[in-house]
Amino acid sequence: MSPFQKLVLASGSPRRIELLQQAGVEPDRILPADVDETPQRAEHPRSLAKRLSHSKADRAYAIIREEGGDEPPYILAADTVVSVGRRILPKADLIDEASNCLRLLSGRSHRVFTGLCMVTPSGKFRQSVVETRVRFKRLSREELESYLASGEWRGKAGGYAIQGLAGTFVVKLVGSYTNVVGLPLYETVNLLTGDGFKVHVNWLAGARI
Repeated sequence: MSPFQKLVLASGSPRRIELLQQAGVEPDRILPADVDETPQRAEHPRSLAKRLSHSKADRAYAIIREEGGDEPPYILAADTVVSVGRRILPKADLIDEASNCLRLLSGRSHRVFTGLCMVTPSGKFRQSVVETRVRFKRLSREELESYLASGEWRGKAGGYAIQGLAGTFVVKLVGSYTNVVGLPLYETVNLLTGDGFKVHVNWLAGARI
């Protein structure tokens, strides 16, 4: 990456790091932002994704300003929310949470929202929210129990990771696949390039990350 352009990813998600690398972008720094992700009363899933991504970007921005430095970086934050109707599903940390999520998703359609927030070196905040619709097959008891035993659900919004075993549950997907993984690449690249970040530098150099 150009020495005059630095990117801070305000997330410790390995999936988001891998997706950025897939786009030819290597973050200069990983700075997970610790914010309260509890939904507000009657908060819409889209609004939650937007609010949390902004909060994470703002938190990382505050840390970087406190540290000082001559070359302010670009900051990128994201947050993914899974919902059935207006019901927001948790990021499953316990097997009971994952089980409840999967039983709810079984045989039904749901929506995945990812809020993106970028802070430019001049301190401007840019935001976008991406929506994908996903429909699961009706899960058998064996499929449910086997998936829970795999442990892939841990820490995942909605209790599943589409890039893993749960990909076999998907009957239909409308929208961005990478959005469901955790970072919509098309929209992310557009957000970065729209404010002057040279995403394609490594492409032109023939670099492989």
